[in-house]
Amino acid sequence: MNAALPIIALAVVVALGLGLRARSGHDMDMEQWSVGKRGFGTLLVFLLMAGEIYTTFTFLGGSGWAYGKGGPTYYILCYLTLIYVISYWILPPAWRFAKERNLFSQPDYFAARYDSRSLGILVALVGIVALVPYMVLQLKGLGIIVATASYGAISPTLAIWIGAVVLTVYVMVSGVRGSAWTAVLKDFMILFVVIFLGIYLPYHYYGGIGAMFTAIDGAKPGFLALPDRGQSATWFASTTLLTALGGWMFPHIFASIYTASDARTFRRNAVFLPLYQLMLLFVFFAGFSAVLQVPGLTGPDVDLSLFKIALQTFPPWFVGIIGATGVLTALVPGSMILIAGSTLIAQNLYRPLARNATDATTGRLAKGIAPLLALACVGFTLYGGETIVQLLLIGYAVVTQLFPAFIFSLMPNNPLTRAGAMAGILAGVAAVAVTVVGGYTLAKLFPGLPGPVQDLNIGVVALALNLAVAFAVSLAGRGGQRTAIP
Repeated sequence: MNAALPIIALAVVVALGLGLRARSGHDMDMEQWSVGKRGFGTLLVFLLMAGEIYTTFTFLGGSGWAYGKGGPTYYILCYLTLIYVISYWILPPAWRFAKERNLFSQPDYFAARYDSRSLGILVALVGIVALVPYMVLQLKGLGIIVATASYGAISPTLAIWIGAVVLTVYVMVSGVRGSAWTAVLKDFMILFVVIFLGIYLPYHYYGGIGAMFTAIDGAKPGFLALPDRGQSATWFASTTLLTALGGWMFPHIFASIYTASDARTFRRNAVFLPLYQLMLLFVFFAGFSAVLQVPGLTGPDVDLSLFKIALQTFPPWFVGIIGATGVLTALVPGSMILIAGSTLIAQNLYRPLARNATDATTGRLAKGIAPLLALACVGFTLYGGETIVQLLLIGYAVVTQLFPAFIFSLMPNNPLTRAGAMAGILAGVAAVAVTVVGGYTLAKLFPGLPGPVQDLNIGVVALALNLAVAFAVSLAGRGGQRTAIP
């Protein structure tokens, strides 16, 4: 057995230990399990939010896209920065509204704002659909990390099954408190590993970061720029917009709003979290360093680039540290996804139908659903072939359809009616579903359009349709009651 495997196993044991320690002295009722009794301060909320966004996507997807796509990769840096800038204005009023009404989940918020249980159920269904590719992303990344870092001793399929079991046990034992505590360890490790790799690999193989880019540009002219078609400037801008607007619409990320002890927490974090994006540059540098050193990776295999170059550069014990860090980047967001998904099903699908369900019954059901949800995600993981970034983009295209109804709900006089909000969401999600399942792009659907227009992200087009339908239905029913902030 190589030295990497025990280090990875130790990371899992430590994470489980932190989960047990986090729940010590706390009664794991629904509020404690899902939103930490709304008592997290600035630091824990900071780490929890970072833990949900800095996932296996950071480790593998960012470096994989730098390796496989080149210039278009920088959209990741742009949209994550904008997500936190946006949070300065939109999260405090959302937190205050949720705090006053003791809300648990994202659908609770929409149902309360629009006074519509049906809208809450629709939002729950959309959230579950969007969470599946996000969870598949974590499990897929976990399989790559463990299989590669163990030098093949554990197969990707076995690693995915082990990861799903660990995640389920972790979630059922510790809830969101365990996620927050583990995020502390994860962030320290990822800062060290990513910054080290991003500096060491370019200097080791090329003599410096500038020299690395010069070598890549010489070997692959134009690779570091945006292409004229496909992932062009139009694609870059529209994808950045789509993902920035949808960043807080994922149910597990939205639920982190409820964990804070006061609204000022979000504005403090909005100042510092964009600076945290600088870490992504080192992820990209690691991926770029592999372009000429580990040539030939294509398709989903580009996600292997970071570990492929690590295996040929470092001794097994250090590969184990990289692998252990990667496992934690899957465990923290994966646990949040399971908690959010289970809460959605129990709180927003089951409870509206079972009017006599108590908080205790709903809490027990949520914990019982976690293993079933994990099992379903394992199935999608084993039979899906998309790259990690593509999986994330599918999730964003779906979940961003909730943004218009959310942002208008913050206005003193909401121009959308509950029927308009529902119709817009349905139209947007349907457009995304048809294009994703059918593999359509604007270029395929409308070949006569100008080239830059054809490159628009289809999710943005679905969002425009969403807005048009939402306003049309709301105007048609303007005789009905509008939704205003209480």
